[in-house]
Amino acid sequence: MFPVLFSALTDPTKDAKPPLLLFNTLTRSAERFSSLHPHRVHMYNCGPTVYDYAHLGNLRSYVFTDVLRRILTLNEYEVTQVMNFTDVGHLAGDGDDGDDKMTIGLKREGLPLTLEGMRHLADRYIEAFLEDCAALNIQRPNALPRASEHVPAILALIETLMQKEYAYRTPDGVYFDTTRFTDYGKLGELTIDEQQAGARVKVNATKRNPRDFALWKRNDTEGWESPWGKGFPGWHIECSAMAMQYLGKELDIHTGGVDHIGTHHNNEIAQSEAATGKPFARVWMHNAHLLCDGIKFSKSLRNTITLRQLTEHGYRPLAYRYLLLTAHYRTMLNFSFRALDGAATALKRLHRTYAETLACVRASRVDRGYALRFLSAVNNDLDTPAAIALLWELMKDDTLTRSAKKATALHMDSVLAIGLTELTRQRATKLRVATSVAGSDLPERVRTLLAARQAARDRREWQRADELRAAISAEGYEIEDSADGPHVIPRDPDGTLIVH
Repeated sequence: MFPVLFSALTDPTKDAKPPLLLFNTLTRSAERFSSLHPHRVHMYNCGPTVYDYAHLGNLRSYVFTDVLRRILTLNEYEVTQVMNFTDVGHLAGDGDDGDDKMTIGLKREGLPLTLEGMRHLADRYIEAFLEDCAALNIQRPNALPRASEHVPAILALIETLMQKEYAYRTPDGVYFDTTRFTDYGKLGELTIDEQQAGARVKVNATKRNPRDFALWKRNDTEGWESPWGKGFPGWHIECSAMAMQYLGKELDIHTGGVDHIGTHHNNEIAQSEAATGKPFARVWMHNAHLLCDGIKFSKSLRNTITLRQLTEHGYRPLAYRYLLLTAHYRTMLNFSFRALDGAATALKRLHRTYAETLACVRASRVDRGYALRFLSAVNNDLDTPAAIALLWELMKDDTLTRSAKKATALHMDSVLAIGLTELTRQRATKLRVATSVAGSDLPERVRTLLAARQAARDRREWQRADELRAAISAEGYEIEDSADGPHVIPRDPDGTLIVH
């Protein structure tokens, strides 16, 4: 039943629907979004390099793109989302020298420096990444292509660029000639000096221009066969080849972190548009860095924290998602455990309020006024802080019926995905305990009290039944009576319902 689309609201009027505004890095402005094909969106997200666990800074990108997808769905678009796994070709820096990150991972874990070794490493960290995404309520994209499985498409794209004379061969591989693409650096309007600084280029006598970038890197011992010698694809060409194979030559939206703007995404634009003659993506969107004590999370700086480490310290993953949503995706967010503690406390309070007042209520219609205000917030370039504030306003609003409040809260959670929908499902499947149930996990004393209470109810001794309810509550359990028997829900030691 969720999400509830705008058209499902009470008495909707198309004129009242707030437009969807998205900040486009290409034009450096917020624009009214329209897709290439009516009611359909093709979106590509730069995925992780799977040589290690994703850290919290990495995961911010994928929470951002998940929220974006949910908002597009709320606006009645059918979204085809593709996110790649880079399992070969991504060097430690953005230039063309240094170790491949997968090679770094193989050496770290003592695995053989072979394609089979890379596959084994990638399998492990892809599985870990998908587990992190599931824990954060990040919806799985429609396709999750791996670079190593798309080498034929990569070779075909390089061949096209060679034929069009946008690429040239050198003793160590094939490079893209940036001087042939006159709009090179247009994303972010970077100057030549900024492009070179962003790429951290080193002198390479085989390249015609310091900004030129590798499409294919030769390696005489490992890799794939190609017309230009055995070797590996460059990092940038992988994304273009996979994006076009799954989504076509023109995309609606392409996302990534701000660190992708200067080199990776400008390179994607250059090689893709040189090959097809068409604009590669209509809208480019980038999330800001997550900081730790004012410094960007980075594996090279060894200041990273993983989601697994948070859970090992007792934090629920959705507390981190909640924390991210309290900041706009284009603003830098300074992570601290004090901030996370605050987010965890706020989320627990929200869950508790929902569970104790709304979870068992039958949802009715979404309140149109709140739904319009929520749509205005999220359609304003994903203003999740305003959306979170509006959810809290809703929870404190006593003018709505509980059934309307529940429907509206779940409507908001279809975008925010901070656990209210899961609470509803969990509550619907809570253990139904009858006196005849064998093998119950309830303590014996509680089972005895339940049997006595049921007997009192059967005899219509309501005062005695209430006394036994109080005795059961003192044992740490709440009773909710229903037509099919009592529902027994445990409580935390502080007396609040266990709802997670």
